[in-house]
Amino acid sequence: MSTDPALHSRPAESVDLRQEYERAGVQAVLDELDRELVGLKPVKARIREIAALLVVNRARELVGLDTAPPSLHMSFTGRPGTGKTTVAERMSKILHGLGYVRRGHVVTATRDDLVGQYIGHTAPKTREMLKRAMGGVLFIDEAYYLYRPENERDYGAEAIEILLQVMESNRDDLVVIFAGYKERMDVFYQSNPGLSSRVANHIDFPDYSAEELLAIAQLILADENYRFSDEAMAAFADYIQRRMQLPFFANARSIRNAIDRARMRQANRLFSRLGSAVAKLDLMTIEAEDITASRVFQGEVEGLDPARPLI
Repeated sequence: MSTDPALHSRPAESVDLRQEYERAGVQAVLDELDRELVGLKPVKARIREIAALLVVNRARELVGLDTAPPSLHMSFTGRPGTGKTTVAERMSKILHGLGYVRRGHVVTATRDDLVGQYIGHTAPKTREMLKRAMGGVLFIDEAYYLYRPENERDYGAEAIEILLQVMESNRDDLVVIFAGYKERMDVFYQSNPGLSSRVANHIDFPDYSAEELLAIAQLILADENYRFSDEAMAAFADYIQRRMQLPFFANARSIRNAIDRARMRQANRLFSRLGSAVAKLDLMTIEAEDITASRVFQGEVEGLDPARPLI
């Protein structure tokens, strides 16, 4: 599993688990995760549990106990914008720190990156992505699109077969994370029992609450040196409640998009005052009018064609 020389020297009599935990940088990564992501307590708790298992597994090796390598392939389920990619990146850091993967990088792939359009096209595409991910994590988003049983000429099954082979033969240097909506992922695993048996860690990412989404908005603004006025804060809280009821809601991703549009409206509002000085506080402050101009207050989703009906 690991190439650490310590594992091939004389077994230790005891191991300080806290020292191993800190030496591998696990606590630093978990602290980083807490700073980056609001809420998600069940997810963070599960990551801590997996990290503890990996530390203990390493400690058993250090004292000379025969230890079967843990199954590290994972499934992240939840709606868009719930932090799945960020958690995958932090998980990769933990795996690298503990010596379970060589490089600790994350390669993100979708069906288009893995599945070809004609005979002989899928295998090289899939193997190329696996080669790029070796030594780290392959994160396959919307993984259920790999399997299309309704199309007998689809080559997704070939990609899955190659993934299964490599997941088994290179489990000491590659972790595959399958991600997507929970209901669709459940069907995907039922249709591919061989795949399901190789994925031991299933983590469900819950939707954010309205209060958590408002906290995320404030973190995004602070990171970019912006702030809400009191009136804008109230308007954005109203915006969140409305937006959550509309189609295509993507949790934190939708909030970031809303902040970007509010910044654009603020810029246009300030630009209309050409010829007068603009104070630093004005450049930092999002006002209520920058929020309430959103089409969401008319029951529409921004970013879509206004003539397109909501579905």
